[in-house]
Amino acid sequence: MELVLASGNAKKAKELTALLAPLGMMVRLQSEFNVIQPPEDGLTFIENALIKARAAALQTGLPAIADDSGLVVDALAGAPGIYSARYAGENASDNDNNAKLLAALCDVPETARTARFVSIVVYLRHVHDPLPLIAQGIWEGHILNEAVGEGGFGYDPLFYVPTHGCASAELDADEKNRISHRGQSMQALLAQFTAL
Repeated sequence: MELVLASGNAKKAKELTALLAPLGMMVRLQSEFNVIQPPEDGLTFIENALIKARAAALQTGLPAIADDSGLVVDALAGAPGIYSARYAGENASDNDNNAKLLAALCDVPETARTARFVSIVVYLRHVHDPLPLIAQGIWEGHILNEAVGEGGFGYDPLFYVPTHGCASAELDADEKNRISHRGQSMQALLAQFTAL
């Protein structure tokens, strides 16, 4: 089966492609079709994932899969949330976003730095699909005081994984794919595929 992955994030696309490969799905990136990314103006992860999937399905004519994910920090009332990729500004780098997060949490004690990564994955069979498949993954942890590790991307160097005793950026890529929010949401989506 051929489908389009509605993502402009090359590292996220690599993770999702690896997770879909065992199903024999031929994943094509939206960049192959010059898909124009729509404004992500939804107020929730689900709304934004649907916006991206619909745009990709409309512009390519293929089934589409889209992910919207982010970091939810309790001490910051859920921020950066749906704005995770642009927390420090529209063209912010990972380092910019991480620096802003650390600054926002500078006076927050370690016990109150609980957080979770959230991933919502949406699959549309076609642009007018009235019953999209929607799956959710949540990965609990807390925010460190400084960046650790070289792997991953985004907030991975600041996200401590209690079950593994290390930052997400220190995990082997395969292990991260297995336990992460995106790994969880993709496994939940794959379970829905097999039930069809």
